[in-house]
Amino acid sequence: MSDNKTNINWYPGHMTKAVRMMEENIKLVDMVIEIIDARAPLSSRNPDIDKLALNKYRLVLMNKSDMADKTDNEKWIKYFEDKNIHCVLTNSRSATGVKNLDKTIKEICREKIERDRKRGILKRTIKCMIVGIPNVGKSTFINSLSGKAKAVTGNKPGVTKGKQWINVKNEFELLDTPGILWPKIDDERTGVILALIGSVKDDILPFEELAYHLIKLLKDKYPGLINDKFEIDENLEAVDILREYCSKRNLVKTGSEIDIQRGAKMITDEFRNNKLGYLTLDTIPE
Repeated sequence: MSDNKTNINWYPGHMTKAVRMMEENIKLVDMVIEIIDARAPLSSRNPDIDKLALNKYRLVLMNKSDMADKTDNEKWIKYFEDKNIHCVLTNSRSATGVKNLDKTIKEICREKIERDRKRGILKRTIKCMIVGIPNVGKSTFINSLSGKAKAVTGNKPGVTKGKQWINVKNEFELLDTPGILWPKIDDERTGVILALIGSVKDDILPFEELAYHLIKLLKDKYPGLINDKFEIDENLEAVDILREYCSKRNLVKTGSEIDIQRGAKMITDEFRNNKLGYLTLDTIPE
C-alpha cells in the first residue's frame, strides 16, 4: 500500500455558486433541514451548515438509516439531541420516517405558527431549505415527502445543480439545493469515509487505496467481521487481506496475476450495497 495520504478534494465551480445561492436565500426560509448519511453521521455533515443556519429552526435527517448500524443509530440520535438539534431516522427510498415529518416540522416551528396565528395569518407556508453533501438523498427525500417526482434524483453526486422550490400540500415550500462539500477536506479519515459512501465521484478516486482504508476501518470498528464474512485472518496487513480477498474470489488477470484493482472495487461495492452488514463508519466523539 502506498505511504501517500489519500487526498480527496472535490470542489467544482458549481459548488461555489451553490454556496453563494444558499447564502442569498437563507433569509427567505424558516427552517434548515440537513440530510446526512446515517452510515457516516459526522463525516457527512458540512461544517459550514451550522454557520449558515444560525438562528433558523433546525432538523437533521439521518437518511439511509436502514443501511446503518441500528445500535449506532440510536446513539447518534442522542448525540444530536444533546446538541439541541432535532434528529429523525429516515429512508427516503421506502419513505420510512418521512410519513409523519410534516407533524415534526410543525412542532419544531410551533412558535412561528403561533406568532402568525396571533397576527391573523393562518395559511402561511413554512419555508424549508434542504441542505446536505452530495448523494445523501436530498431529492429522493423531497419526492417522498411531496408524493411526486418533483426533484431530479440520481445515485451519484452532483445531480442537482440549481435551486428548486417545491410546494408540499400547500403547507410547506421546500428549497432543494445542490449538494455541497467544503473547499478542502483536511482530515484524511473524513475524506475516505465520504469516498466510501459515494459523496465524491469514483473517477477521481484510487480504488486500491480506498479498499485498504475500508479494511482498516472494518478492523477498527467491527473486529471479527473480516474473518466472519471472508474467512480471512484480520490480523494480516490490509494489503495482504485484499490479496486474500481477490484470491478467494478467483480475481485474476491473464497469467494468473491477482487483479487487485477489480478486487478493490468489488469490496468497496460490497460495503456500499450492504453486503457486509449494517455498518456505521463514524465513531461518536467523546
